[in-house]
Amino acid sequence: MNHFIGLKMQQAKFSVAESQIEFIKQYSRFGFKDKSSMVRAALEELRKKLEYQSLKESAELYAEIYQKDDDLQKITDSAISDWPE
Repeated sequence: MNHFIGLKMQQAKFSVAESQIEFIKQYSRFGFKDKSSMVRAALEELRKKLEYQSLKESAELYAEIYQKDDDLQKITDSAISDWPE
């Protein structure tokens, strides 16, 4: 699925290793219409992975803070006690 339909594409110049170039040249083997669509898909997956990792780390930090904060646990417990079953 192409999430970039209708978006204006810009060109960028960057360097990659020879092995990465050889991999990108195989774009059609992996079902991509061209090299650019393969690179865009890879970048989008990386973006999602990094955002997920950041969200996970944030959740872990909040959980750690919650475990150490008795007042926060009491507030949460009191709010839950009034919650309908």
